[in-house]
Amino acid sequence: MKQTKRSTLKEFLKKDYVKTIILLGISIASVFIFWFGLRTALGTEYPLLAVSSDSMVPTLQVGDLIMVQGINFSQVNAAPAPNGDIIVFRGEVIGKVGDLIVHRAVRREADGTIRTKGDHNQGEDGGGVTPSDLVGKVVGRVPWLGYVALFFQPMETKLIIVALIIVYIFVAFFWGDITKFIRSLYKKPQPQPHDFVERCWNAKG
Repeated sequence: MKQTKRSTLKEFLKKDYVKTIILLGISIASVFIFWFGLRTALGTEYPLLAVSSDSMVPTLQVGDLIMVQGINFSQVNAAPAPNGDIIVFRGEVIGKVGDLIVHRAVRREADGTIRTKGDHNQGEDGGGVTPSDLVGKVVGRVPWLGYVALFFQPMETKLIIVALIIVYIFVAFFWGDITKFIRSLYKKPQPQPHDFVERCWNAKG
């Protein structure tokens, strides 16, 4: 009985659609493991970000993929460019709700907050960054790679990707039935014995 179950399981796992679903599951799990591992290693919830504006040109370009590391607020070096740390902070403090801002820490206020400024901007940002606003410090960048992340940002693009994955799984799961159906559409009907007799009879007549 056990041998029969094992044989059935082996046959099931050999099927192409099963292999595809398992491979897809492993790929998705690997992405999540990598992401959460990176968050833990760098000590921040946003370890990788894409630069989407030119406010930090020429230090950072649009499309750069930046690596962010968590940092204690008191350890941030606030000084004019190029000496001050480039930090990532929540945009609510400067009126950009829901955005993450990548600007340079240029000075500390008497109340302890940090004033920031984009290297390409004329003036400082409108508000001071507090410890709760700070996400981390930029510790590295990869040119151009950030365009991939920027491409997936709009909600419409995410929905398209999800739809394609669903279609892919559906096709992989029912591929055998789909191919059988397509072949049946092009398969010529085989002549039956009574058809042959009927043709002969008509020819004699």
